[in-house]
Amino acid sequence: MRSVLGRKLLVVLGVAVVGVVALAGPAAAHVTIDAGTTNKQGGTARAVFRVPNESETASTVKLEVTLPESQPLSSVRTMPVPGWKVETEKTKLATPLESHGRKITEAVTKITWTANTAEDGIKPGQYLEFPVSLGGLPKADQMVFKALQTYSDGTIVRWIEEKTGTEEPGKPAPVLKLVAADASPAPAAKKTETAASENKATLPLAITGAVAGLLGLGLGAAAFARSRRATS
Repeated sequence: MRSVLGRKLLVVLGVAVVGVVALAGPAAAHVTIDAGTTNKQGGTARAVFRVPNESETASTVKLEVTLPESQPLSSVRTMPVPGWKVETEKTKLATPLESHGRKITEAVTKITWTANTAEDGIKPGQYLEFPVSLGGLPKADQMVFKALQTYSDGTIVRWIEEKTGTEEPGKPAPVLKLVAADASPAPAAKKTETAASENKATLPLAITGAVAGLLGLGLGAAAFARSRRATS
């Protein structure tokens, strides 16, 4: 009876895990951008475009990212990615930018990464990260970077849709969330720090309690053995 119940429980857990993976899969497959805690308005971010491969047969061989022209950046630098070449395109600005006492009349509005060969592309079941340095972040809540992902079989996936309302788009553009330069840590981060501190504080007590429990078990076992010998 127990073995039957155990098998049923394993089946239920298996179905639940498959369901969770199925739900998480599509969201994880989007082209995204993340800057960690360097996403301060007016500052410089060390951001990463994360590109997963969704195809089962073809490799990703090109990534084109368009930077928002309405939010020009004074500095855009790329980091070498082994097996890939990178090119940037600039656009003349209608209104020059001021950066460290100098005028900037043009800004990077497009970055294109291309695999040197098909073998260097992002293969099925893999992903690759493309790091960039973005300077002079705008005083805005977010930046939207529209991206095109090209596969070795000629397929192009357009990650260009922006969210409107509460409905999530099918092919969302990568979005970089920005925070004010003087913003305090998010409540979740504070809560995590507090929980970590509490865990550190209670760890010695837990260890002491475990040791005491083991000693108690040892003493109890010894007393039981003595009582059995006395009875014999």
